[in-house]
Order: sequence, then C-alpha cells, then structure tokens
Amino acid sequence: MNKFYQRLKNYTKVILQVLMFVLTAVALYFILPGEPKFKYEYQKGFPWKHENLVAPFDFAILKTDKELEDEKQEQLKNVIPYFVCDTSVARDNIQRLKDDFYLTKDTLTLRQKQIITNLCNELDRIYSAGVLQFSLDSYNEIAGKPAIRKRIGPNVTRTDTASLFSEKSAYNTIIRFKRQLATGNSTLRWLNSHPFERYISANLSYDAETTQKEIDEVTQNISLTRGMVRLGERIILEGEVVDSNKFQLLESLKASYEKERGKNVNYYMVSIGKSLLIVSLLALIFVFLLIYRRDIIEHMNKLLFLLMMITAMVLIANVIGSLPTLHIYMVPFAILPIVVRTFFDSRTAIFTLVISTLLIGFYAPNNYEFILLQVSAGIVAVFSLNKMHRRVHLALAALWVFLTYTTVFTALNLIHEGTFVLFNYSITQWFAISSVLIMLVYILIYIFEKVFGFVSDVTLIELSDSNQPLLRKLSEEAPGTFQHSMQIANLAEEVILKIGGNPFLVRAGALYHDIGKIAKPTYFIENQAMGMNPHDQLDHLKSAEVIIDHVHNGVKMAQKHKLPAPIVEFIATHHGTTKAKYFYLKHKEDHPEENVDEKKFIYPGPLPRSKEAAVVMLVDGIEAASRSMKEKTHANLKELIDRMIDQKIEDKQLDNSNLTFRDITTVKEVLLQKLLNIYHVRIEYPEEKKEQNQVGNQQ
Repeated sequence: MNKFYQRLKNYTKVILQVLMFVLTAVALYFILPGEPKFKYEYQKGFPWKHENLVAPFDFAILKTDKELEDEKQEQLKNVIPYFVCDTSVARDNIQRLKDDFYLTKDTLTLRQKQIITNLCNELDRIYSAGVLQFSLDSYNEIAGKPAIRKRIGPNVTRTDTASLFSEKSAYNTIIRFKRQLATGNSTLRWLNSHPFERYISANLSYDAETTQKEIDEVTQNISLTRGMVRLGERIILEGEVVDSNKFQLLESLKASYEKERGKNVNYYMVSIGKSLLIVSLLALIFVFLLIYRRDIIEHMNKLLFLLMMITAMVLIANVIGSLPTLHIYMVPFAILPIVVRTFFDSRTAIFTLVISTLLIGFYAPNNYEFILLQVSAGIVAVFSLNKMHRRVHLALAALWVFLTYTTVFTALNLIHEGTFVLFNYSITQWFAISSVLIMLVYILIYIFEKVFGFVSDVTLIELSDSNQPLLRKLSEEAPGTFQHSMQIANLAEEVILKIGGNPFLVRAGALYHDIGKIAKPTYFIENQAMGMNPHDQLDHLKSAEVIIDHVHNGVKMAQKHKLPAPIVEFIATHHGTTKAKYFYLKHKEDHPEENVDEKKFIYPGPLPRSKEAAVVMLVDGIEAASRSMKEKTHANLKELIDRMIDQKIEDKQLDNSNLTFRDITTVKEVLLQKLLNIYHVRIEYPEEKKEQNQVGNQQ
C-alpha cells in the first residue's frame, strides 16, 4: 500500500509539472500575436540575403520618420496661434484712470481734461492692439509667426505680432505719450499723483486648447505615403545592399503585408506554426532544467516561479509594444535575469533571458536589434550584479545596463547609417526609463520571497545579524553554543568562498544550526559549568534522546519564528542520519548482553541536499572534535579532518549534496589551515626536526 501511495504521489507530481508547462504554453499562445509574420529578415547597410524580390501586390511607399517630421514642422509654421482677448481689462483700466483724476474734476482745467481724454484714447489704442504679460520673445508659440489670431467671444481677428505690446512696452509707450503732451514750458506733475503702472495689465492669454485643435487638424492631413509600387515591380535583387531607399521600400512592403495578411491566410497553419515555436522554446527550458537544475523541476514553487516570470515578461512586452505612445524598449527586461539570478544562479538566469527574448523578439519590431540589445543588457546585468547586499550594487547595475543599451544601439546605428547625423537620440530616453525601472527589483524580490518562500542575499544578511531575536536568545541562554555557532559560521564561510557557493546562505545557516539547544542548554558540553553534567543523572538512552531532540526542537523553533526553508534545512541536516556515537557506545558497554536498537541513537535527518548544508555538517563535527583533542598538532589535526570527512563519505552522509572530490580536497585543506591558525599550532619544519635529532643524539 505504501508503494502504491508513493507511486501515486510521484505520478501526481509529474502530472502537475506537465500541467504547468502546458498552461504556460497556452498562456503564451494567447499573449503572442496570431497573425502571419513577414518572412524576410533584413538590416540596413547589409546585403539582401534572399532571392530577388518583386512586389506581390500594389502598395504605397511610406515616408520616413524624418520626412514626416520635416513635413509636420513645415505645416506647423503655417499654424497661427490663438489668443483670448479680455475686453474687460481695457474697460476697467481706462475707467480707473478717469476715476483717479476726475474725482477733483471741478479743479481741472479744460486742458487737463483734454490730456486725460487723450491718455484714455492712447490706452484704448494699446489695448485694442493687444497686451501680453511678457515680452514676445518669451512665447515659443509666437516665435517665427507673423501674426496671431485674437479671439473676442465668437469673433476671431488676425493681428500682426509686430503691433502687439508686452506690459513693459505698453507702460513705456504710455509714459512717452504723456511726455509728448507737455508743450512748451508746461509740466504734467499733477499726473504723477497716480503711477501709470496701475493702468497697464495684460489682456491677451494663450488659447492652448484651440491652438492644439488647429495643430491636430493640420497634422492629421499629412499623408503618410509618397508614391506607389505596382504589382510585379522589382524591389531588390539578391546580394544588393539594403540602402536607405531600399530599406524604406521593404518597410513599406512589410507594413502593407501586415494589413493585407488577413486575406487568403490559412490561420490553422499559422496557429500550428506559433504553437510549434512556443513548444520548442519551452522544451529547451525543460531540457536545460533537467540537465543542469533538476531541483527546480522537482520543487513545484520554483518551477511555477520561473514559468510565471517568463510569461509575465512576454505579456508586459506585448502590452507595451501595442501602445502607440510607448516603446517596447522601456520594458525593463534586465529585471528577469536579475531576479532569476538572485534566487537561482547565473546560468539559469541567462538561459531564461535568451528564451524569453527569442519569444518576444520574433514578433518585436527590428527583431535582430531587439534580441541583440536585450541579451547584451541582460548578460551585463547578471555579471554586474553578482552581489546585491548593498543598494549601490543595484544602482551600478542599472547604470551598466543603460551604457550597454546605448553602446550596442550606437554600434548598430553606425553600421546601418554610417553617420551620427541620423542617430535617433530620442530612443535613449526609453533606455533610461528601462534602466531606472530596474530599481523595482528590491520590491519584487521581497514579494517573491513572501509568496514563493525564497530567500535572497539581503534577507540572509538580515538574518545573520546577531541582534535577531533568536540569535540574541541563543547568546543569552546558551552562550557556549552561540560561540560555537559563530566559529562554525566563520569556518564554513571560508570553505564556501574557496569551493564556490553562497557565503551569505552558509553563514546564516551555520548561525542557526544549533538553536534547538536553547531548549536544554546545560545538556551540551559547551554550556556546562565545571564539574556539572546533567547526563550523570540520566541513562545513556535518555541522554541520547535529549541530544537528538535538539534537531527536532530547532526545526520547531525555526518554523515558529518563520525562518526561511533554506535555513531550516541546515538545522534539520547538520547531523544527517549519523549516530549519537558517544552514548551509543556507552550504552553498549553497559549492556553487553542486550541487542541494542541502533535507531534510538540515530539522528532523524534528512541528509543535506545543498553544498552549503553539507559544508556546515562537516565543519560542525570537525570543529567540535578538535576542541576535545588534548594535543593539537599539525599531524593530529590533519588526521582528525581526514578521518571524519572520510567517515561521512563512507556513511553516505554526502550522497545527496553536490560536493565533488575536488571540493572535498579543498574542504580538508581550508579546515586544516584555519584550525592551525585558531589553535596557534606551529608547523614543524624539516630543519627543526634535524636539529632536535642532533641534540637528542648528543644527549
């Protein structure tokens, strides 16, 4: 029955794995465009590598972006901007002038009244021409325009820009006019009682809405095409270089083909082709994972995450690419390999990037350019972000990605155009946006950690802080164990740095591997006071049970404090399925006639599956054994390390880890060197031995 359930469990797992790939394929099928694709690939400045091409139907020649922009600018020159004229401004200011000086009208002479009337007429003339708040040079809308359209209610009149005033020029004009009114020796000091800036204010304001409507109407009438190519007319010959003119003809044919492709198309064949493409690329991912990262396939959450990331990136790219106001290059593709590399490894990240880029690039505009840019930037992102435990690392990676985009795009532009004159500088803004959006990685990593149970370097560094509640509790209640854990963390980290692996993971795992000893700290020798050993009051079977229980207690404590699964693995596996050998041998010694049940003295396991967990297992046993050695010499330490590691191999404790024989050799060398340094053991050189022998002979 157990075999049946195990087999059913295995089959269920396989079915779920297959189902994930099928659902991913279905999702990608509906996300990617389903229309036929223009079958020819070409690049400006390179030879045409296909057969001679003639027009399969009549099509219009599209204008280039530069031609359209030049024509648009030419049309915009003829657009006359609209300004709204507020007639109440003139009326109110003229009335204010009259009120200010006519309050004492009984004392005004006839000439003074005439002067005020003339001033009012001059103000009326200025306001009739139009007064702007600032100088004409300040208005980009007026630059180069001979006139404006002045709108008063429903009526619109054309006014020459030369006749317009600014508030400053209007003030200067009225002051000059006032001075001209002074004839002979007469002065107009009585007018100074009220400053004339009181009567000057703008009555024209730019009508952006009406002007924009005029601009839209003009630009909408611009033709997107110039000329026609007739059916059967030659477009390009095999081997002919695709120059600017030929490139535009091919682009026009491609655009027309995409409009005409709905006619006489066998959509079943197109669907089959698209399905085959998706299945082929997903099959490549499956084979890669099967060979290099089988653990991702076996862990459902890892496989789900990887397939979800690919699907999400394709969906985002397709949505952004379909919006006319946005550009596909703003999509932060570098996020995909960065996130995958954070939780898995660089090789998986780069392979995932290539597959995703191929899926998107087949339907993206300028396929080769798109694929080259994204693969280059993604690889640079992975290599430049081999560590992400500091914020500056991500900022530098974003900078490197932007420089890669710009450099590769510039190289392609020079190859295609042969000059910087036609360089599309506006494309760099999309590169900049894409690079800045890489900063979202921190938020995404936090979300993925919570949803999928992953752990990043940033989290591992946080967990390694000795002020974490669990480590603080360990240091207070089991100080000897805490020091032992610190020693294991330092040694294991040195080993991992030599053989390759995640030093942040091995350090965090080593610090937490013995937290189960908090439950009964005095039962472990490193926490015992001199001459006090609780095991003296217990039989050896009970003592073994207490010692073994620190693994169970550690796992429960870690789960209670919600430590990540990779850290819990260190706690559960650091003794593997070895025996509590001291108490086992003591029990056998005390009960020579009894058939001892070995299972009661064996740790529950499981065996370590990662390189990091295997290293902690080895270091933990060797460090503890080395402390109990009476004579710590080079030879004794070397013999201890070799014996204990060979015993672990013989007991098959490392079978599930990916440690190689080369790694084992390196582990032995590093541990020997570090333990010699810790215990200050001086290596005995051959010359010293010879001297000692000579002294001995003389004696």
